[in-house]
Amino acid sequence: MKIQVLGSGCPTCKKLFELTKQAVAELKLKVEVEYITNIEKIIEMGVMSSPVLAIDGKAVLVGQVPDLEKLKEIICSQQSTLDNLTSSCSCGGKC
Repeated sequence: MKIQVLGSGCPTCKKLFELTKQAVAELKLKVEVEYITNIEKIIEMGVMSSPVLAIDGKAVLVGQVPDLEKLKEIICSQQSTLDNLTSSCSCGGKC
């Protein structure tokens, strides 16, 4: 799983990045969260607002910063979608 936060570097984008790192740590996922401020990358994804949470190259959240629990649900649901056999997420794919 590859997790990226794309944004302009504004406080809102940085907040999503920090919350995403915290969610990944609490879910005990062994993935790195990448922070991308390259506007061209955001445009390539076809989104027109930031911040963007992308998982495996797909935008799963655009233009908002959810609370930590909602963010964990989003990440966990993407993990269980990608890996239907076993989830390395601490929720076991049952967020």
